[in-house]
Amino acid sequence: MEETKTITKNRRAYHEYFVLETFEAGISLFGTEIKSIRQGGVNLKDSWVSIDNGEMIIKQMHISPYEYGNIFNRNSTRDRKLLMHKREILRLFGQVKQQGLTLIPLSLYFKGSRVKVELGLCKGKHLHDKRAVAAKKDADRAIDRAIKEQNR
Repeated sequence: MEETKTITKNRRAYHEYFVLETFEAGISLFGTEIKSIRQGGVNLKDSWVSIDNGEMIIKQMHISPYEYGNIFNRNSTRDRKLLMHKREILRLFGQVKQQGLTLIPLSLYFKGSRVKVELGLCKGKHLHDKRAVAAKKDADRAIDRAIKEQNR
């Protein structure tokens, strides 16, 4: 089995959305972008995925320019093509259009020598949903603290 190494995670996605399903996709990058990613110069915070003409495109993913890249550097927030099977893309397109869901990149990682993106099929959270999740986390933390104190 190939080794995976996480590059970055999109923590904001879990705060803003309910993740219903996850998918793995390849990403089409240039050499200087890969080198910049290896140095940790990538940000998924405001990125999202659209499906245009049967192709998946990741938008607003920021990859910092490679410092030694000179003329070979690309625009840091350019649209990048994601690589998936056509039937998977069509299935996701149907779900996004019919159910009003969104495709959000959750993490970026190396699988062997290739860069992969973990995509989430997501539904947006409302303010009361975010409050409920925060209250549940606080309650769980309090319970864990009480158990720890009791076991001393």
